[in-house]
Amino acid sequence: MAGGKLTPRQKMINLMYLVFIAMLALNMSKEVLSAFGLMNEKFELSNKSSLTTNEGLLQALDAKGTESPAFAEAKRTADKVAVISKTFYTYIGTLKEYATKGVEVDPDTKKLPYEAMDKGPAIDEGWFSGDNYSAKGKEIVATIDKYRADIKAAVGNDKKYKAIIAELESKFDTKDVKNMEGLSVKYLNYHFEHFPAVASLAYLSAMQNDVKKTEADIYNSLLGKAAVDATSMSKYVAIVIPEKSAFFAGEAVKGKIVLGRFDDQTVPTSVVVNGANINLATALKDGQVNFSFGAGNVGEHDITGKFNFVEDGKTVPIDIKGNYVVVPKPNSATISADKMNVVYRGVANPMTISFAGISADKVTASAAGLRPAGKPGAYVMNPGGGTETTIVVSGKLQDGTSVSDKKTFRIKNIPAPLGAIGGETGSIKGAKSRLSASSITAKIPDFDFDLPLRVTQFTFKVTGQAAVVVNGNKVNAQCTAAMARASRGDQITITDIKTVVEGSPILLPKTGVVIYEIL
Repeated sequence: MAGGKLTPRQKMINLMYLVFIAMLALNMSKEVLSAFGLMNEKFELSNKSSLTTNEGLLQALDAKGTESPAFAEAKRTADKVAVISKTFYTYIGTLKEYATKGVEVDPDTKKLPYEAMDKGPAIDEGWFSGDNYSAKGKEIVATIDKYRADIKAAVGNDKKYKAIIAELESKFDTKDVKNMEGLSVKYLNYHFEHFPAVASLAYLSAMQNDVKKTEADIYNSLLGKAAVDATSMSKYVAIVIPEKSAFFAGEAVKGKIVLGRFDDQTVPTSVVVNGANINLATALKDGQVNFSFGAGNVGEHDITGKFNFVEDGKTVPIDIKGNYVVVPKPNSATISADKMNVVYRGVANPMTISFAGISADKVTASAAGLRPAGKPGAYVMNPGGGTETTIVVSGKLQDGTSVSDKKTFRIKNIPAPLGAIGGETGSIKGAKSRLSASSITAKIPDFDFDLPLRVTQFTFKVTGQAAVVVNGNKVNAQCTAAMARASRGDQITITDIKTVVEGSPILLPKTGVVIYEIL
């Protein structure tokens, strides 16, 4: 208090205040010291109760986080806060040892001799160095600041924690404090310097109580926020449930509208549909369970089962009730090319051909170059000459009558491949060594079929030098010699590239040129 840029008169006044405070401390009544001791006991008793209460809140969050993803994020935040709080609470406990250093517990009362703790030399000598903090004092302030920052980082910027953070900032503010004379005093000096040891002990126990209160406030807020998020109306949608899933012309459409949740936070432990367990690992998405089973015969069918959830550690089953209708007499075929809306000459084009409502064994398809591919509904088309081909499909219904349909596809030739070096086409730049180590390949850009192309021959031409014809797909010794005489900026043209499809007699169009510029 007597330091800093003060006038000699002000320093003398401050010094007198210190003497006055010291005299008060010397003459502090035993009743006041005992009152501080009793206050400390009440804080410590409250802290023990808070430890039990907070453990219960944390266990509740753990249980909820296991049962429902809605509480999973709350659980992660609570776990962070628990570690931060425990670390700082324990640290304050070590500071309380300073206040009681050299003080022995009364063997009869099992309590500290509060009336004898009228001075605090351990704190005065350990936390302060002249007008400044000692290394220990700096550590204490830094630890309080870190606790405050860590709690704020753990809960984030959610407005729901605004009041808690404001209280945290107020209770653990380590900035300088204005005393009664309007002078700025360092945080530790204001609260601890020249105070009786029992008063400092009570103050530190109060700090521990504030830590536990902050922890409890956050846990309670997390439990409430997660519960509100889980039950928010934004999680609900209106669902239309028709009386049945198919209606005939002229029939009244009946059903009901219900409020339901399509929520990824609602996760069942198991789902059974028509007696079969659903694999939730693949079927569960965004709170919805996808199922699949055979439609069965023509007519109306029921869908039954159960959703099983865990709530408060117990299994809660919810019945599944629904129905669907299998409609007979399809009148059109479904014909699709698996990879494109055209078929390519010289390529085995996979086709899926079916007739809605008719089993695959009662469907036949015919066209030039079309043949079955081994499984029901699967075919392969190898078109011949011309520009179009028509596929005719026939199916036999359950009553013995036949239906038919047809579709025409365009026939295209395989596109011309492009020459490539290292997978790159067109104009490429690189070092001589790269070209020497690379293979000359060919590729067909934007072609849906993965054809095994192989280059069998190409012409290698360096600017200003004779062309070299190479058999195979790699540069030979002549090419290497020609490259050795080339300079930076010279271009090597790879032309007359001959490409074949491995294991196929298909004749491909002329392969595009690739140019390599030497760097």
